[in-house]
Amino acid sequence: MKIALFPGSFDPVTKAHVDIVKRSVGLFDKFYIGVGYNASKQGLLSVAKREDMLRAVFGHDERIHVVAYEGLTVNFCKTIGADYMIRGIRTVSDFEYEKAIAQMNHALEPDIESIFIVSKPGYSSISSSIVREIIRYNGDVSQFMPKEAVPFL
Repeated sequence: MKIALFPGSFDPVTKAHVDIVKRSVGLFDKFYIGVGYNASKQGLLSVAKREDMLRAVFGHDERIHVVAYEGLTVNFCKTIGADYMIRGIRTVSDFEYEKAIAQMNHALEPDIESIFIVSKPGYSSISSSIVREIIRYNGDVSQFMPKEAVPFL
């Protein structure tokens, strides 16, 4: 059975995240979306709200499981039996950053393979950080987020 994890903060989930999930879920038998919890970072949304948001967006697909986790992502992969980690790439700088993380993860756990999915051009400018800034200043984020996620703000 091929199992993958798509880890991230998803604070909040964006249309770019949805695109990566839709394009990669069919490659696997089971697909986890892992909401990473970092106690040292203050998120805009609680981890529980992010999980609920993701379930509202992807709950119709029985292959997709939304779970929160804390600690090293490769350790969480082992816990859920995932041999693949999905990462979205929007820009060259994303690639450099993700490549370094993938190489470190490979050193820690050689059996877990990182797979990069390149963002569609229309989504390359959408990031959770930018969407959070728009939210903080009461801007309209509906064009950047899936409609099922907007009520969670």
